[in-house]
Amino acid sequence: MANITKKVSWSGRGEERTPLLNGSEEVRYSRQSSGGSVFHIGRLSTVDLDEDITPEEDPVRSKPKEIPHNEKLLSLKYESLDYDNSENQLFLEEERRMSHMSFRCLEISRWVICGLIGFLTGLIACFIDIAVEYLAGVKYDLVKENIEKFTEVGGLSISLILWAVLNSAFVMVGALAVAFFEPVAAGSGIPQIKCYLNGVKVPRVVRLKTLLVKVFGVICSVAGGLAVGKEGPMIHSGAVVAAGVSQGRSTSLKRDFKIFEYFRRDTEKRDFVSAGAAAGVSAAFGAPVGGVLFSLEEGASFWNQMLTWRIFFASMVSTFTLNFFLSIYHKKPGELSSPGLINFGRFDMDNVQYSLYEIPLFIIMGAIGGVLGALFNVLNYWLTIFRIRYMHRPCLQVMEAMLVAAVTATVSFAMIYFSNDCQPLETVTSEDYPLQLFCADGEYNAMATAFFNTPERSVRSLFHNPPGTYNPLTLGLFTLTYFFLACWTYGLTVSAGVFIPSLLIGAAWGRLFGLLLSLMTTGKLVWADPGKYALMGAAAQLGGIVRMTLSLTVILVEATGNVTYGLPIMLVLLTAKIVGDYFIEGLYDVHIKLQSVPFLHWEAPATSHWLTAREVMSSPVTCFNRVEKVGTIVDVLSNTSTNHNGFPVIIQAAASEEPGKLCGLILRSQLIVLLKHKVFVERARSRLSQRKLQLKDFRDAYPRFPPIQSIHVSQDERECMMDLTEFMNPTPYTVPQETSLPRVFKLFRPLGLRHLVVVDDENRVVGLVTRKDLARYHLGKHGLEELHLAHT
Repeated sequence: MANITKKVSWSGRGEERTPLLNGSEEVRYSRQSSGGSVFHIGRLSTVDLDEDITPEEDPVRSKPKEIPHNEKLLSLKYESLDYDNSENQLFLEEERRMSHMSFRCLEISRWVICGLIGFLTGLIACFIDIAVEYLAGVKYDLVKENIEKFTEVGGLSISLILWAVLNSAFVMVGALAVAFFEPVAAGSGIPQIKCYLNGVKVPRVVRLKTLLVKVFGVICSVAGGLAVGKEGPMIHSGAVVAAGVSQGRSTSLKRDFKIFEYFRRDTEKRDFVSAGAAAGVSAAFGAPVGGVLFSLEEGASFWNQMLTWRIFFASMVSTFTLNFFLSIYHKKPGELSSPGLINFGRFDMDNVQYSLYEIPLFIIMGAIGGVLGALFNVLNYWLTIFRIRYMHRPCLQVMEAMLVAAVTATVSFAMIYFSNDCQPLETVTSEDYPLQLFCADGEYNAMATAFFNTPERSVRSLFHNPPGTYNPLTLGLFTLTYFFLACWTYGLTVSAGVFIPSLLIGAAWGRLFGLLLSLMTTGKLVWADPGKYALMGAAAQLGGIVRMTLSLTVILVEATGNVTYGLPIMLVLLTAKIVGDYFIEGLYDVHIKLQSVPFLHWEAPATSHWLTAREVMSSPVTCFNRVEKVGTIVDVLSNTSTNHNGFPVIIQAAASEEPGKLCGLILRSQLIVLLKHKVFVERARSRLSQRKLQLKDFRDAYPRFPPIQSIHVSQDERECMMDLTEFMNPTPYTVPQETSLPRVFKLFRPLGLRHLVVVDDENRVVGLVTRKDLARYHLGKHGLEELHLAHT
């Protein structure tokens, strides 16, 4: 084994200190090199990377300690995915043996898998919809009957307690499943899937257990009356289905169906996960095109033309499956009218016209949505910081979720109880549980239309109920209270999405905006239609929170069945994004940053041209010789202080102390498989090997490669030699050490690399660039800033 060393000048960097969130102390960070040596950034103008450093001088040489969360950190717990195929001899031999017909069969298999993804995602969406409607119906019928009973005889406090207890019970069950069985199933799952598609290996994010807890959790959350939606969990569920189906086996159930074995690698799985995410959007909103655009705009980091059509096919199958089975369940097999899991209803084409002079009003609404969305994100940001610091125990997380459920029921009851907005019962068009309460006979409480219902039904009532259904005070109070309830709810340890709560908030203040316009003007004006402005407000609010533009436009157009408002919705969303981005990032990006994920954006920081590969790379690098001693490989892989996943392979010049020249790159996972199968030179010579190792052996071990500790290597085997020639990638991507950071980024990010070797002018290894080396640099308030690496 060779240890490549060099001297680097860091005179431009001063010693950096990062204060912890609790302010108790300051910790000095150092950068860990690949070879086990440690040096401090900016400590000396010239640093010898071979110098010995005692543990007293550097506390990070030993296993790094767990530290409180800090947004100026990058977590070392996240690994990268291998989106670049290792084109070793085994891979090339297999590809060359395949005929044209074999590749055609593989392409057909990809379409079949996408169809299965859409079908299963549609079935899951159908199950969620039926379960939520049934449980919510039972709950609301029971509470409504109780309220009507005690309205006449007194004692409505019993109704309040019943409502709060039912909500808390549902939420408690869902929160227990998430907190104690699968914490990664919390939230919408969109940030995690976005990270996965970006190339970050988020632990347990696409496992079967995660899917089961996700589906069960979202049913409990929505039935429990929280200010949440089903769309985010559907996107995550579709992604998990795609990750499982595309592999032709279940590692959780230990069942291998011996199909789709060619797709058992990160590159292929990534494309199918993109299709699963799109199928989830399509099932949620009945928007196949919107699903494709969502996966392109918000999810996928890598794309190609054929992938577009396969994803669209998966989305179509998902929507059709959902509608087909729902129509059977509702005993209307000939009707496929429900556009998706979340049905906004179709807008009347006679009342959807708008005038050019309304465009400035729509832009103003977009600006309002951007400001309110930024406020939502800022409040949720600080709330999440509080949760990370103080609510990290599962029991506390469950208790908080139950508290929010009880408070939601209490606030809803209070708003309905004190509201005097009574409307004639015949004006109700989409209310399933009308409450009379203290209203006269033949009237219902308008506030209950919004609060005493599932969120998507409330959105539909705000879109389609006729003018005069709500008074301004009702809409204003509902917007204010639901805004803070939704902000408090997002981030709880429950499976929940933010789409529907955002649309509901926006629809409320948008309808209020249109109502105020009609009060300020005289005459019969088409522009005063409240449903039209409810739609614009919904788009503005959601755009201000998640900062989606094109995909959200198409989703709303498809979900409402009205293409007329495509242009104004786009203007509203663009305005909301521009205004919101001025204050803070979108909600998903905020949560990705709070988790300290090494996420790579589309471009390198704008002011990073002065940085070169020599300054951002990790060095010295642990390298292997082409023929390496087994004991050396085992020792390197067993070193828990480094835990590297890629190793350059070099050719060492005979009788020379100069660093060897690069001849390939081999991964930890490949070395693990080689050690497991005892692929040693001595065994090959003595013909002890039963057969030649094939690419199938590596695919069978994917994705849960065994740890090095589980592989027994005897003392005699440690003296054997291992020839890496056949298994290493002989053509890894390399860059000269003087390459600028933006140029390194353009090579690393679009190709989905995990390792980028830095070489000198004689092709000698001088460093290695990984995802964390690039993600450390970002634009902050004071220009280009560098994040620190730490265990969080």
